[in-house]
Amino acid sequence: MLKLSFTLDPFECGTDEAGRGCLAGPVTAAAVILPEKFENLILNDSKQLSQAKRDFLKPIIERDAVSFAFAHVYPEEIDEINILNASILAMHKAIARLQTAPKFISVDGNRFKPFADIPHETIIKGDSKLLNIAAASILAKTNRDAYMCQIHEEFPMYNWRQNKGYPTKEHRDAIKKYGITPYHRKTFRLMPQQLHLPL
Repeated sequence: MLKLSFTLDPFECGTDEAGRGCLAGPVTAAAVILPEKFENLILNDSKQLSQAKRDFLKPIIERDAVSFAFAHVYPEEIDEINILNASILAMHKAIARLQTAPKFISVDGNRFKPFADIPHETIIKGDSKLLNIAAASILAKTNRDAYMCQIHEEFPMYNWRQNKGYPTKEHRDAIKKYGITPYHRKTFRLMPQQLHLPL
């Protein structure tokens, strides 16, 4: 069973991102403050849940959350500042959009930059430890997936509806055949190295 939060502060938010390892589309982050008595037996790291379960949980999280928000950072900016900085920027944007300002930030992973002097903690595999990070991971993933399905209509040959911009063989083969689109990250060949860049 996941813990609700890292601290006992009722205004702690969890934040997580989706789409960091993709060749196309934005990196998307969400931030969520859950109520003190929130419980859900299904909620877990979005990567461990089926799409049907994520879609089922999204409105529950949005209904019950004290506050939630998400933000995209698009390929042009990813190429400019690198994927790690873009992931952190997306988290900062999502946190800034919360209607209730958090007093503590729990971050999935081990990389973050301070936001507005609010104390934070980075937690490796936080999305499988804390409910507020797990909730953020669901909202980041579902909102990004919805965006990728939208842009799929414009360029169906890449099958983003299914691969969501990840580097599947089908997606890589389509890039070889058709080239890249404005939705592709121009630095995608650098992706493995970019994941280890300094901030």
